[in-house]
Amino acid sequence: MTEHPEIKDCVIGIDSSTTATKAIAWTREGKFVAEGRCPIALSNPKPGHFEQDAQDWWLSTKEALREVTGQIDARRVAAVAVSNQRETFCVFGEDEKPLLPGSLWLDERATGQQRRFAEKHGAEKIRALSGKPVDVIVPIYRMLWIAENHPDIYARIRHFADVNCFITRNLTGRWATSLASADPMGMVDMKNGCWSQELLDAAGIDAAILPDLYRPGAVIGPLTARAAEATGLPAGIPVVAGGGDGQCAATGTGTVEPGIAYMNLGTALVAGCYSADYAHAQAFRTEIAVADQGYIYETLLKAGTFLIDWMTQQLAQVKKEEQSAFLTALEKEAQQSPIGAHGLVVLPYWQGSMTPNWDSDARGVIAGLSGSTQTGDIYRAILEGLALDTAMAFEKAREATGRRLNKVVAIGGGSSSNLFLSIMADALNVEVLQSDVREASSLGAAMAAAQGAGWYPTLSEASLAMKGEIVKTVQPDPERVKRYRELRGHYEKLWPLLSDWNAGLRKFTKEQQ
Repeated sequence: MTEHPEIKDCVIGIDSSTTATKAIAWTREGKFVAEGRCPIALSNPKPGHFEQDAQDWWLSTKEALREVTGQIDARRVAAVAVSNQRETFCVFGEDEKPLLPGSLWLDERATGQQRRFAEKHGAEKIRALSGKPVDVIVPIYRMLWIAENHPDIYARIRHFADVNCFITRNLTGRWATSLASADPMGMVDMKNGCWSQELLDAAGIDAAILPDLYRPGAVIGPLTARAAEATGLPAGIPVVAGGGDGQCAATGTGTVEPGIAYMNLGTALVAGCYSADYAHAQAFRTEIAVADQGYIYETLLKAGTFLIDWMTQQLAQVKKEEQSAFLTALEKEAQQSPIGAHGLVVLPYWQGSMTPNWDSDARGVIAGLSGSTQTGDIYRAILEGLALDTAMAFEKAREATGRRLNKVVAIGGGSSSNLFLSIMADALNVEVLQSDVREASSLGAAMAAAQGAGWYPTLSEASLAMKGEIVKTVQPDPERVKRYRELRGHYEKLWPLLSDWNAGLRKFTKEQQ
């Protein structure tokens, strides 16, 4: 009896996020085949410190791959690529063991180092080189924190690895990463696509500890026999450079040409548009695109649908099993509330403000509360605050680049809310399309794997061939657009009024810790 020849008809996109690693098999048409998932623990040992055990990044990947290869014939897998949580890293010693816990993108310990570095080297120059406005989220400042607070450990660092790099090390045996995973570290020369010696010298970082860089879609190396045994995948299949989860999500939604943006209405609210040209501005941060050596101009709110969870759990104190019914009723209530939520405005800075204010001291505000305020008003004001802040960032980005958006593709849990999509369309004054893609970061990584496997000559072609379907289109209403433009005028006055007050209160609070 002769065996059937191997048919390599799927690729795996590994998405290692903040809370879990997912390994999903996709066809060359972008259709879901099978999924494995494994959670990752997060620790918050003290205020502003967020950490993970870096070994969990690999262990969760291994288990997720084991689960997915248990559902399909692993010989079908043509290649794998990784999407990763960004601005998260770990440092390793000579023995390749972590010297410290992995440091997460949520971490705020390096505010002092961030400020002093910008004062010494110039915020404009830093942004021009790295594409990143100065902000505590960028890991280069946490490396300065380690150097100042743990000089003995810093001297022993032999490897610096983002999440993608550490997973890749375990898959291929190489300390290597995607350029689109490295660039959020704040150490990459964005124009030339390499580590920036100027930034490294300014920060006192030895380039020898950094991983090799590969363009998204390039083959980093074959899967080792050891990794094959651990994961169930065939040894020797290509491990391909993927990218950061945001850039992978952009590619996963087909955001590979100007005029269209993706918007992930998830725990954080991340939106971005593609450009072939490098530009930088205070209004957005510039990332290396997964597709075709371009860039993503990105806006970001750390607290997106997190605010809905916060309201449900902390204000309403709804039990987990009752949350779905509660939110359905709340959505109906909020639809009865008018634009402006009966005089209520929410400043959605529960976890600080990134684009366009870059104020880590900023905090959330619910302004305009009265005795007649209803729960539906608060919910609507939260959605409007998220939409107005995004509209403000989009407008400032347009002013900086001269580029206008024609449509936005919405993904993430928040895209299931008809009210949220309608508010977004009106506040942004653009067409909002709902995609059926639920795991855009994994799909974007799978598209990179598809190019690495030789299925498509470019990542743009892979993206357009594998992206999901549009299941809903929401058009802006001219009258509501006008009202939201008026409301935004009031909204934009709030943060400047509170900026100094927030900084003072944060200082007062830190003195008590």
